Amino acid sequence: MPSAETPDLQGAFPRLGDEQIAALSARGERRSTRAGEVLYREGEPASDFIVVLEGLVAIVEDDGERELAVHGPGRFLGEVNLLTGQPAFLTAVVREPGAVLVVPLEGLRDVVARDARLGDLIVQAYLTRRSLLIELGSGFRIVGSRYDPDTRRLREFAARNRLPHRWLDLESDPQAEALLRELGIGPQDTPVVIWRGQTVLRNPGTAELARRIGLRPTTPAQLDCDLLVVGAGPAGLAAAVYGASEGLATVVLDGVATGGQAGTSSRIENYLGFPSGISGAELAERAVIQARRFGARISVPAKATALERLDGHHVLRLDDGSAVRALTVLIATGARYRRPDVPRLGELEGTSVYYAATWMEAQLCAGDPVVIVGGGNSAGQAAVFLAAHVHRVHLAIRHEDLGRDMSRYLVDQIERTPTVEVLPCTELRELAGEGALDAVIVEDRRTGRRRRLEARALFVFIGAEPHTGWLEGQLAVDERGFVLTGPDAVASAIHADGWDLVRRPLPLETSRAGVFAAGDVRSGAIRRVASAVGEGAMAVRMVHEHREQLGGGHAP
Repeated sequence: MPSAETPDLQGAFPRLGDEQIAALSARGERRSTRAGEVLYREGEPASDFIVVLEGLVAIVEDDGERELAVHGPGRFLGEVNLLTGQPAFLTAVVREPGAVLVVPLEGLRDVVARDARLGDLIVQAYLTRRSLLIELGSGFRIVGSRYDPDTRRLREFAARNRLPHRWLDLESDPQAEALLRELGIGPQDTPVVIWRGQTVLRNPGTAELARRIGLRPTTPAQLDCDLLVVGAGPAGLAAAVYGASEGLATVVLDGVATGGQAGTSSRIENYLGFPSGISGAELAERAVIQARRFGARISVPAKATALERLDGHHVLRLDDGSAVRALTVLIATGARYRRPDVPRLGELEGTSVYYAATWMEAQLCAGDPVVIVGGGNSAGQAAVFLAAHVHRVHLAIRHEDLGRDMSRYLVDQIERTPTVEVLPCTELRELAGEGALDAVIVEDRRTGRRRRLEARALFVFIGAEPHTGWLEGQLAVDERGFVLTGPDAVASAIHADGWDLVRRPLPLETSRAGVFAAGDVRSGAIRRVASAVGEGAMAVRMVHEHREQLGGGHAP
């Protein structure tokens, strides 16, 4: 067992200076430590920021069987969970006695409000630590077959929400079968989630798993707020930050994960302020931390089923039977990628067909050939990202010019990547393979010639359909299902009688006064991350205008 400190990795373990420690000491308490003392334990809520003053503290998992890091004087403990309200995914144990500085979370917020550099240092270190934990496979364990749709569901939920976890594949990992025997669980009872090394959840629903790990707090049967944001993609998170920072009681709900479709982007390189690029997941994580700091309440998964009006308020019904009542609502549920019309697609979804290219999918097809269908930025980002992990990438587009729908920087990167082959004027026709994908059959639209491409995975990015099925008959939508806003919304013959104010609707307001739409779900939206963020911010300004016209007021 090492007694020396772990070297700083990618800026994950910086050391605080004397002035920074002095500023924190004014809001904290010095405590002596003894060897073997547990400062916090896996699965328990984290509420204090801890700085090592003297001695050594080890970060361990599996009851100390695996030691991940050792911190000495000047280092601080914890990771993103401290800022997001999740319980700890690891345990901190004193290796050599000494002293620590314990600062309550509110005290930490007061200090970093006056020292932005310290706040940036802590946030960056915590984000890097979370990435390291994910790469190391720390946290809870998911045991199940790669061919099981429920295993895929649990893994996708964990990956999309950047939850540290380790997957043990029944098909290839001998540890999986040994662990199940030890727990007395048969393969037929999988998938299972092992939490805190001893709690076994047998094929839990995503909502149950979220509650166990503190991602979704228990929601009262009726919750009131000033602004209810439905959807936690870039538009929704931007609205959460601006709404909460401007004093609105803000609640954010999402049925899957924070980040939305943008959260699946491996790298966004054309977003203002990030010259070296940023992953969609990290952008979302930063936004969540920011929104929570201002007091926004975020709950995932929480799936909306209906939007009603009651006594001058809007009431959102959720799939678990609960409801949220709000003075104003922002619909930011985004869009999902369309599915190509090819035989056997549904049969291979979840095992070989994917609609996102994240670290999880890259692990599944590492070293294998893959095919990507689509010609937009998401397809280009996936091609560049996967090229670093797989043997060969075929990128099939329906037209001749890769630059027609894709940003120039992505086109340039693809052209410089020898393992990516672009197939112009090509359409997907067939999928081959039993139980898993072996190859795809594509057709050249110019010649009609068909070609077989070896592939272990198919990635699809062919345009989007709005997440508006739950709003059917409640708000005006265009012919494709995207939410109409502004004058177009009340011009709809079906919903013209639903507008109950003398004034004209605001630009992002829907056919129901006080209900707004922003981002990809809105008809006419420019589908870029920056545009979605801008619309989310604009929506909050319009919320204020609407409330002022109604006489203001806050949720009780």
